[in-house]
Amino acid sequence: MRILLIEPPFSPNQVHVRGFGLAEPLSLEVLAANLHNHDVRILDMRLDDDLERELNSFVPQVVGAGCYATGLYVTKDVFARVKRWSPEVLTVAGGHHASLIPEDFLDANIDVIVVGEGEVTLRELVEAHEEGKDLRQVAGLAIRKTDGSLEMTARRPLVDLDAMPWPDRKLTAGNRKNYFRGSWRPIMSLTTERGCPFRCSFCSMWKVNEGKYRVRSPESVVDEIASLESRHIDFIDDNTLHDVKRARAMYELLKERGIDKFYKAYARSDTIVKHPEVIEKWREVGLKIVLVGLESFRDQDLQSYGKRNTIANNEAAIRILHANDVQICSYFVINPDYTEDDFRALGDYVDRWNLTHPIYTVLTPLPGTDLYCQVRDRLLTDNYEYYDFFHSVLPTRLPEKEFYRCFAELWQRACSFKNLVRKLGRGDLSFSLSQVLGFREFMRDLKALSV
Repeated sequence: MRILLIEPPFSPNQVHVRGFGLAEPLSLEVLAANLHNHDVRILDMRLDDDLERELNSFVPQVVGAGCYATGLYVTKDVFARVKRWSPEVLTVAGGHHASLIPEDFLDANIDVIVVGEGEVTLRELVEAHEEGKDLRQVAGLAIRKTDGSLEMTARRPLVDLDAMPWPDRKLTAGNRKNYFRGSWRPIMSLTTERGCPFRCSFCSMWKVNEGKYRVRSPESVVDEIASLESRHIDFIDDNTLHDVKRARAMYELLKERGIDKFYKAYARSDTIVKHPEVIEKWREVGLKIVLVGLESFRDQDLQSYGKRNTIANNEAAIRILHANDVQICSYFVINPDYTEDDFRALGDYVDRWNLTHPIYTVLTPLPGTDLYCQVRDRLLTDNYEYYDFFHSVLPTRLPEKEFYRCFAELWQRACSFKNLVRKLGRGDLSFSLSQVLGFREFMRDLKALSV
């Protein structure tokens, strides 16, 4: 069958960070790899929004798309355009948000919703559709019924990651030069694991993965790395280095095979502190950037988020990463209860610890998280486009315009000339002119929130 997989366009009302980087549509490449007996195309509408041209040239029989919460409305609009083009096309929604809240995709233009991991489910769904079989026999679906309700099929078991084929990156080869992070262009993405053993209240990834943490074998990961053309590799993981034994085995294989690439990976600060030798080893084989969810400069905040970590661990991890000349992309959560003093204290903390790549996001109760359940009666809006980590969907202690002014100033401080000099002093060349221009656009959007 002819199957068109779509990465939806950006939502128009959210604050965008696209100037900082753009990742390839890895989830679609993964799905496509499991449809090798069919004719599959990928349309990345973040780069090419001419949907009708693609529909007319390819004439798909099945169209699939997925999204996070902020992309719900543009994704539904994509399906509406597909159904206007041809009502006979089977439309399939999936992804993170669809797995958590399939009811949000209960729409006349969406025929079937994939709940959970889609690799095997989509393949079986396409085969059943092609053979005219009852789709209710396929596990892992929510099917729209004629009365407007959803019928859930049997639960789909989680997949064996090592049994899955590698992503079909040939389908996005024409866009390869457009996938980047700062000066890392092109950048190629891969997953080495799924899930997280921790239970942070603002995160739902552990729920999507049914509370399980699964990893690929070191051999599988390193074989895929060796096959990638780009020198810049982005691990799209939740917690890349958590399985320390596996991390050491991957290091040994990379070193043994002489694979010369640069890596960006995720790690928790407590893992780094307990096993500093892992950072030392990985730095030797190309680790350049580690993303760490520091979240706050106060222990009580970490406790309230269910982080199960401490500021002492965060600071010890910063020392270890600095000592190994690994860039720290430090994530901080801005609580809507912040005062001007809190904003100022966080900025001072970032300066004091020489964190040249801070990422500030507003505490956002994404649908499906424990936090969402805790604060649902306080939410200011149910419009998912504003759940972009830059709008506050909870009441702020400061007057709203003052809150956004302080938030924008925190970002401005992070990207000041002084901080640029510090980056250059550390030999950090991971930013680019396009990133500078993208930051200007981002700041314009942020400052508009305070007007």
